[in-house]
Amino acid sequence: MNKWLKTLLFLAGSALLTRLIPFSSLFRNLDTMFHEFGHALITLLLSGSVLRIELYADHSGVTYSAIEAGGKAVLVSLAGYTLASLFSLLLFYLYNRGRYRWGLLLASGVALVMLVLYVRGGFGMLWLGGFILLNAVMLFVWPKAGKYYYLFLIFLTLEESVMSSLFLVSAAALTPGRAGDAANLARLTPLPAIVWALLFLVFSLLCAKWALGFFFKGERGRRSTASY
Repeated sequence: MNKWLKTLLFLAGSALLTRLIPFSSLFRNLDTMFHEFGHALITLLLSGSVLRIELYADHSGVTYSAIEAGGKAVLVSLAGYTLASLFSLLLFYLYNRGRYRWGLLLASGVALVMLVLYVRGGFGMLWLGGFILLNAVMLFVWPKAGKYYYLFLIFLTLEESVMSSLFLVSAAALTPGRAGDAANLARLTPLPAIVWALLFLVFSLLCAKWALGFFFKGERGRRSTASY
């Protein structure tokens, strides 16, 4: 089967199945967390300052920062969708290497930094605290379930990284002035919001294809090992 078709079918199946899992909606903020952390991280690397981050129950979020206009502002606007996709790819790579515990520690570390330093909204603080606590349970209290919990998280994050880019394309086509990062980039560059949204979508699909490659390669490796 064509790898792109396989990727799209797997993403569609993941989107359907994860919605059947009770309370799965609560975990969809994980992609938002990585997205907003991406904005904050690049802001700090470019010598800007992060004022605060807000996470909302509808899976949206916003990062308030101070950064020079021009090229630095462009890089910060690019960071959200691209780093969220790259974080998802990294989590799949860690699974491929048998290091899912490292992936949980990484996600918990990001959540802890955001909770301690930047998030000051009621829902955001509650969500981050609950996520860190649940990860700790899976790591230290119920490790046998940790692998399956991790698989749920990474597939949910992979699906959300693509779906959020797809929704951005829709917003950029219908209301380009309200298309989030794509609208910001349109104001900072000559390219319209729809072009930026499509670029984000293509990048998320590339990361999804590579991530699923890591997953299938890892599963084949585990089956080969078990056959001995």
